[in-house]
Amino acid sequence: MAEHVYTFIGAGKMATAIASGMVKSGIAPETIRAYDVSDSAAAAFRKNTGATVAASMKDALADADVVILAVKPQYAAEALAEAKPFLPGKLMISIAAGLTISYLQTASGIDRVIRVMPNTPALALAGMSCYAGANGISGDDLEIAEKILSSVGIARKVSEGQLDAVTGLSGSGPAFVMEFIMALADGGVYSGLSRDAALELALQTVYGTAKMCQESSMSIGELRDAVISPAGTTAEGIMVLQKGAFKGTASAAVVAAAERSRELGKGK
Repeated sequence: MAEHVYTFIGAGKMATAIASGMVKSGIAPETIRAYDVSDSAAAAFRKNTGATVAASMKDALADADVVILAVKPQYAAEALAEAKPFLPGKLMISIAAGLTISYLQTASGIDRVIRVMPNTPALALAGMSCYAGANGISGDDLEIAEKILSSVGIARKVSEGQLDAVTGLSGSGPAFVMEFIMALADGGVYSGLSRDAALELALQTVYGTAKMCQESSMSIGELRDAVISPAGTTAEGIMVLQKGAFKGTASAAVVAAAERSRELGKGK
């Protein structure tokens, strides 16, 4: 990636995670800066990334090429109003949930906008981020976003119309997976394991299964079937999941979250 100057508007946990990933991927911390009205957030950003925290929005944006909007959506209008005089000519990448490209262009006064839906595993550098660019956005701008997001996991280009579905699946999905992990651990405790042991087994089982599915040349269905012996323990458990409509319920949760994302995004 060409040497750019990157500024984060907002220095919270997600901004810190992304900036940390950028540094680990080889981007010099001297080219990264942030601005946040919270002194504690700014201090944590500086400590964890080695990057600069500016004293004002103007200073933060002065020579920036790429601006990452990383504030909560309810604070975006105020932040963009303050930043607007200093944004012309810059690329803006927004991770503010639910704010459309059209809204961001209007509020910022610039056309080079990329909207991103990251997820919280980015905090562990294992995120899934999907991004959509404004009409006419250049391939070079999309490449910048791709490389930034890839520093904290996997990045995938989608259309803006797909971002609500992305929100329902990978955005809300970590909470659904955590609910499943807790359920597995509860079952282990009920069956005689200590809470610590049950949680360790549940976490490693989910982690290891996901890793195996990613790395294997076999389909997920084939890998699952390899675990299920006829009339065995796993077959018995799968039958219980099927009776409880587990797959349908999980799918419905994703659809419900996606529909809620569409509702929240109306008019933005």
